[in-house]
Amino acid sequence: MSDEEDGGSLYVLTAVLLTPAQFPSILGDDFPEACSLLGVPPAPDGYGLVLGQDEEGARWTVVVDDVSLVAMAIASWDCGMDYDLSPDEQSIVVSLAGWPLELAVATAGIPEPHDPEQGADGTGRVPLAPPSAESWGPVQRRMGADQIAREWADWSEREPEDGGAAAAAHPGLARALKEALGYTQSSPPPGRVRSSFAGEEARTLRVDGPGWSLVARTAGAAFVLLDEEPGEVLQVPRDGDPELPELAGLLAALDRVAVRPV
Repeated sequence: MSDEEDGGSLYVLTAVLLTPAQFPSILGDDFPEACSLLGVPPAPDGYGLVLGQDEEGARWTVVVDDVSLVAMAIASWDCGMDYDLSPDEQSIVVSLAGWPLELAVATAGIPEPHDPEQGADGTGRVPLAPPSAESWGPVQRRMGADQIAREWADWSEREPEDGGAAAAAHPGLARALKEALGYTQSSPPPGRVRSSFAGEEARTLRVDGPGWSLVARTAGAAFVLLDEEPGEVLQVPRDGDPELPELAGLLAALDRVAVRPV
């Protein structure tokens, strides 16, 4: 595809969706926050993020509004099929220097991946870069919750003393669950509560809030990560704690208000 900024070519390496139901969690607790990080308005239909290199090897993230085209490309790649992702220039919203995600691939035959000079994209911004793994904060907390969702079979079988900190009466846990309950009573920003298919009529829930992340399986276990507890995973008690909402009912209510991939 051609690069809007300089008329050159962009060699596409990968693409991801940025929609209320599906967006890289490292970008924010919700869809509007993720859009704000990239400097685009939170359009209801969302965007596709196309990551690639130009002819000099520079990293670029191209935001396009042709969501269906990007979704088709991702689905094809996931099935092991080739797909030439070449969005029309009219669909390009903005081209941003750098990549917000870590990529371990590069385009053969051009220089190694590197960031263009600050301001090369016309925004004056520092190039996008993946988060540091050396510190704990909101980004790492959300990434931890995503990892648990991906490795659910392992985490759901762990006892608190083996795979997570003891959770009973933890004030941060209680705060997170009460705020999550509030989402079922008053609509949160789009993307704060997301539900995805998990097989056998189950759903995986990803819920984020100020300082906390929850990952759960409907009718199953739930885990909470907190900004104030670096690297710790708190397993939510199923019942018996009067300080906490009843878990099964909370998860069912969150699933009803969650946004889902189309």
